[in-house]
Amino acid sequence: MVKALRWLQILSAIASVILSSVRLTKQDYGEVQKETRNRRPALNLFYALSLAEAVLFLLEKAYWTWKVSCSELLERVSQDCKLGSSGLVSMRRFFYDSYSNNKSITGSIFEGLQMDLVTYAEELLDSDLSHEQLDGAQILQNFVESDDYAFDTLRKIGTSRKVMERLIEMLNWKNLAEEDIRRCAAEIVKMLAGKKQNMLRVAGIPGSMESVSSLLHTERSTTEGSSRTDQSSTTTAEETNYDFSSFNLLALQILTKLANNHDTSGKIGNARGLLSKVIELANASQYLLTNEHATESQIKTVRKALQVIKMLASTTGNTGKMLREVILDNVFAVSHMRRILQYGESHMDLQRLAIEILTNLAMDEASKERIATAGGIIKLLLSIFTKPGIENQNSVSEEAGEALAMLSLENQNNCALILREKGVVKKLISALSNQVLQLNASRILQNLCAYSRAESLNRLNGVIEAMPTVLKATMTQPDKLLEVSLGLTVQICKLLGPEGFAQEFEKADYTETGFVEKLITNTEAIQQAPRNQSSENKKVCH
Repeated sequence: MVKALRWLQILSAIASVILSSVRLTKQDYGEVQKETRNRRPALNLFYALSLAEAVLFLLEKAYWTWKVSCSELLERVSQDCKLGSSGLVSMRRFFYDSYSNNKSITGSIFEGLQMDLVTYAEELLDSDLSHEQLDGAQILQNFVESDDYAFDTLRKIGTSRKVMERLIEMLNWKNLAEEDIRRCAAEIVKMLAGKKQNMLRVAGIPGSMESVSSLLHTERSTTEGSSRTDQSSTTTAEETNYDFSSFNLLALQILTKLANNHDTSGKIGNARGLLSKVIELANASQYLLTNEHATESQIKTVRKALQVIKMLASTTGNTGKMLREVILDNVFAVSHMRRILQYGESHMDLQRLAIEILTNLAMDEASKERIATAGGIIKLLLSIFTKPGIENQNSVSEEAGEALAMLSLENQNNCALILREKGVVKKLISALSNQVLQLNASRILQNLCAYSRAESLNRLNGVIEAMPTVLKATMTQPDKLLEVSLGLTVQICKLLGPEGFAQEFEKADYTETGFVEKLITNTEAIQQAPRNQSSENKKVCH
């Protein structure tokens, strides 16, 4: 139909050229009389204008036909704009729609696309035709992923609440026929969530968190979905071969960006069922963790889910406290972390994330015992912390030490649990000689000495053996290690008593005077460091 109308338009222009040319050539307008003396100039003007209009139309048509067909203009623009394989079809539609609607574009066609193609794509999103919706979504996705056009495109989308609401709405579309549209919308929302201002706008749209939650697919959601009776004839995603894994990953990437903000992280926790789905996706089975042939997509999904939980658990203030309570109220949360600690030796990045989550959850006093008493967490953390390993394992060991130090801080019950582990004091003393583990081993021993019950102190007698190592650290180490070593020295002094402490000084070949002088020097150096840093900052500012 479009081609027929286009050819009819061309034939009409050709007919107009022929007719106007013939009339202008023959000049047979009848006899000139007094009443009709203006007929000839008027008709000449009319046919001249008609001829000019038709000729200009045909020239314009020929020019654009040559540019599009011979010079491959649209192909070059699509390539320059990095629109991908689907871009050429979208470009062709945009060009012909603009041309047929007499939408003139000033300057080059490339400048026109940069200015107007986004608006055109936004209009396509509101279409009732799925292929037009897909075209619009693909255009926007290609632009937001382009290094050259992402900033301007995201700013334009972010200032249009209507477009953002439409994109959020598309996240809920679960029909198989709309899978590509939904994926494009999720990619665009992911890019929008990466900008702080747009992130707040996304979170401010009613139902946005629920829409993101709809992207997540877990085994539990499958069970719940299959238990319902679907009365519509529409084939839903649960009944078809749907690419759930890619949507899970997209949703987690969106949540990772949203969790960067204090306000939006609170909305994630308040969204019904959202955090439960994320925790379920963090469930790595023993088979997955020990299987050398596990797919990267499965591991990546678990990793992203752990990152989201970690970011939410590290949130500060009342919002953070609420989020940590919600996470711990999920009966599977700590058990998922425990399984990763137990079987995740081949995936140290997952172990590190799991330990960081436990450390963050332990920031609240009420949460410490809930974590420590969750079947073997203390034992697993101690095993990871004191287990000799290669350099790549150092970061995991450090995190395990941080977690143990946090769990034992000001908590008698957790200190008792740690001391029940066989040979724990000896292992911690041995860790004092390890440069990587020394800081956290000192913290753990200090907490055990300071917060253990009186009946448990007999198990700490072995700490006295660490006195030479601790004194050496006090005399030679700067900053944090000096501070922790001083604290541990004080605790050991309480166990030894004045006479025992003096004897240990003699064994370590230190004098009390030299010890005090060294402490004063180190303390002054620590106090001076922030002042020097402040002075440097002022110089930079000025």
